[in-house]
Amino acid sequence: MPKRVDHEERRTQIAEALIRVAGRRGLHAVGMRDVAAEAGVSLRLVQYYFETKERLLFYGLQHLTDRFTARVGARLAAAGPDPGPRATTEALLLASLPTDEESRTFHLVYSSYSVLSVTDKALAAQPFIDNPDAAENTLTGVLEQARAAGLADPAIDARMEAISLLAMTATMGTSILVGQRNPESAIAVLRHHLDRIFATSPTPTSQGQATSDAQ
Repeated sequence: MPKRVDHEERRTQIAEALIRVAGRRGLHAVGMRDVAAEAGVSLRLVQYYFETKERLLFYGLQHLTDRFTARVGARLAAAGPDPGPRATTEALLLASLPTDEESRTFHLVYSSYSVLSVTDKALAAQPFIDNPDAAENTLTGVLEQARAAGLADPAIDARMEAISLLAMTATMGTSILVGQRNPESAIAVLRHHLDRIFATSPTPTSQGQATSDAQ
């Protein structure tokens, strides 16, 4: 009896091959024939599932995003059953820094998608991802909850801080890729800013105690 083909598994196999090749050579240099060779399948099979390179790229981007989501989930799980807003924020940000082979590939390929969508008409005509503001909205929500719970500076603008942190992480990720700084330096910079955001003002009682102690 012939083996039943799992079409989703086959698409995933091809998407993984796309990501591996793009991580080595850059997305702009990847063709469907390259992906077929990496996946160990025929070019005809890749064309059967995706028809055009643009469709393959978008499926690959969604797969890359799913892998990133799983990476964040693993970091949160490692932080314990109730990690809190500070640990949650760190998990979201540090997962995208290129500190190992998987995260390096994610940062490189995701950045390549961004650049390619500016110049490729077919890519530009479609949404970059289903929800491009997902990370910003999630991080904003975490910071708002921390502020409401008294775990963050009450004066922060959660949305502005989320935007700043994500932009900073993306820029430092690129600086790691090009060798400007090492991962430890980038993590130290991020934690410096998190120390500011999650610093809380002393209560009146503790302020009075501090004054008394000083006297």
